[in-house]
Amino acid sequence: MVIVSNRGPLSFSHDSAGNLVAHRGAGGIVSSVAPLVRDTGTSWMAAAMSDADREAAAAGTVEAEGFRFRSLAVDPDAYRMAYDVVSNATLWFLHHGLWDLARRPRFDRRWREAWDAYRSVNHTFARAVIDEAPADAIVLVQDYHLALVGTWLAQERPDLRVVHFSHIPFCDPDAIRILPDDVAGELLAGMASHRSCGFHARRWAHNFEACCQELWGWTPATFVSSLAPDHDDIDAVAESAECVAQGELLDEALAGRRLILRVDRIELSKNLLRGFFAYEELLRTNPEWRGHVVFAAFVYPSREGLPEYLAYRQEVETLAARINNQWGVPGWTPVMLDMSDNFPRSVAALRRYDVLLVNPVRDGLNLVAKEGPLLNERRGVLALSREAGAWEELGGVALEVNPFDVAGTADVLAAGLAMEEPDRSAHAAELRKLAGARSPRDWFDDQLAAAQ
Repeated sequence: MVIVSNRGPLSFSHDSAGNLVAHRGAGGIVSSVAPLVRDTGTSWMAAAMSDADREAAAAGTVEAEGFRFRSLAVDPDAYRMAYDVVSNATLWFLHHGLWDLARRPRFDRRWREAWDAYRSVNHTFARAVIDEAPADAIVLVQDYHLALVGTWLAQERPDLRVVHFSHIPFCDPDAIRILPDDVAGELLAGMASHRSCGFHARRWAHNFEACCQELWGWTPATFVSSLAPDHDDIDAVAESAECVAQGELLDEALAGRRLILRVDRIELSKNLLRGFFAYEELLRTNPEWRGHVVFAAFVYPSREGLPEYLAYRQEVETLAARINNQWGVPGWTPVMLDMSDNFPRSVAALRRYDVLLVNPVRDGLNLVAKEGPLLNERRGVLALSREAGAWEELGGVALEVNPFDVAGTADVLAAGLAMEEPDRSAHAAELRKLAGARSPRDWFDDQLAAAQ
């Protein structure tokens, strides 16, 4: 088996003596997949992102934890254009519906150069698989950064059983029309070249099928498989001394007040600003909660190489500060904003929340919506956006949020805070059952089945 992803299970740095040192890689795909392929002899290919990674790439394949890892030496300038301009500023915005169409996108000559770079990076990955994959191997290609890899594999290695999995939403036919016609066709053809394309929710698979149907009059093979949290991993974090200590600090800060929580990246699609506006609406229209509830936003920076994200972070900070200045009184700060990447603190908060707000404008899945119910010890209520992929599994129980409706979101927060026993117990128990119904192994096995 061969796994192909943008980020790999290992990253590299130099120690004080100048020697290369391997570290466990970051990212959701790595944390979900790496334990499943340990000691299986699987090959894993990913991009070399740093100078140390490129040095490791020159040294060849590394044996680690029972699998073989190869860091691919992609041209740094080409990778930067492919990653920043196409993957993050184009495909991410397209599939999450984030563009301000009066101003963006602008497909000029520079963008065309970036698309050429995206194609080149994908070809580098494909070439490595073509040259190194054993006959009849299963190849699992992960996510939107590598949508074109199947193009060359289908042409030169038809013996391979290649599956692509998208961890983000997929846009509908109206949105795909925003791309230049040749680019839209190349993107869809690249994905359709795989034996099957997987998505976290039926809605995203249907959108992909509809785009292909409109372009060609036929639909490629797809499958739906939602990823699940690693129960053992998050339980271990929750029981760690650091997490317990963070929980004690949080309890001290809350001083017995109710907790509305969000745990997110500072990412445009996560809809942080409307979440704050909804909380302010709650305080305005439900004065009984003033002084008795805190909105904790444990969020961490993302994609700060893009100006839109730097501006968004500043808006988040400014809005949180204004709400605290306008509504806070001595002894009560309405918003607790923490922008450090402190996973033990986030887990401690997930154990403690009374209402968990997950209100993305669009999301491929959203694992926090599953992690929260599995960890929570206070019969917490989940307020979930119907635009999250997780809604497909949890929507029969979670309180529905229209992520664009600030007043409606405030009403949902109020309903969550006011929910009485035994309704809270029944709500939390059913959510825990649904969130725990699958494991990462189930998701992985679904990809293997799609490759047959």
